[in-house]
Amino acid sequence: MAPQAQGTGADMDKDYLTLKRVPTGTNVEDYDVLCGEEVVGRIFLSQAGKWMWASKDLEGRAPAYCDEATREAALQALARAWGQNEGGDSKVEEPC
Repeated sequence: MAPQAQGTGADMDKDYLTLKRVPTGTNVEDYDVLCGEEVVGRIFLSQAGKWMWASKDLEGRAPAYCDEATREAALQALARAWGQNEGGDSKVEEPC
């Protein structure tokens, strides 16, 4: 089991990014990306069939976004962007 974040300043060397399904409208492939209990981004399947991802602007981190061919690739890309902003590597888990 992954360690839980300690407040909003989650240390990405110790915490994991996880997915939580949050369907919106007719799109059941819509996820919040969590670091511990904190929502740090979003991943969803676009109508064009691409997986879109975006990180939030938290604690001075620059927001980032892009699209990928798969949900897993989108989560890895978001983790890399989040880790680069933090100065470390980000880890990922399977969806909740």
